[in-house]
Amino acid sequence: MSEPVITLYRLQACPYCERVVTVLSDLGVEYQSRFVEPMHSDRDAVKRLTGKRTVPAIVDENTGVTMAESANIVEYLEGMYGEDGPLADNGQPAVSEGGA
Repeated sequence: MSEPVITLYRLQACPYCERVVTVLSDLGVEYQSRFVEPMHSDRDAVKRLTGKRTVPAIVDENTGVTMAESANIVEYLEGMYGEDGPLADNGQPAVSEGGA
């Protein structure tokens, strides 16, 4: 199994983060979660990536895209990894639902 190409920076129980998690799951896109500091002022790792300290934020190694704001992320994911997107099937060959 390959390494996930998307890293999601998130907080526990954050509804905006959960919205992105739901879309990633619905699209079948593998991702890794990085949980960030609860204190907004301590989120230096996210600020270095996106210029902001807000979550959710993603880094997509397939495209080099880094972005924040859940609505923007959802739109991006659906456009890139959705049924008609250029990276549908997570940029990998399609695998059947009942697969190994």
